[in-house]
Amino acid sequence: TTTTMTVRLSGPLSDFVAANVGEHGAYENVSEYVRDLIRRDNERVEQEASDRLKAELALAYAAPESSYLPLSAAEVIARNRA
Repeated sequence: TTTTMTVRLSGPLSDFVAANVGEHGAYENVSEYVRDLIRRDNERVEQEASDRLKAELALAYAAPESSYLPLSAAEVIARNRA
């Protein structure tokens, strides 16, 4: 599906967008520019989530085995719901 959105910019933001669109800019039109910004932001959010997961896994793998507790599947589910 396609959604049409209206964004109002003024002053320096409007000037910045205008400088990046058109004959001398990297984008043909404002819509193309905004779509690229949204894609990049989405990639950034996904990368941050991946980095957090990697950091958690690194901590888990670095922990001594004696710090692990045996848990049943039901205990893991209950802990994750809390």
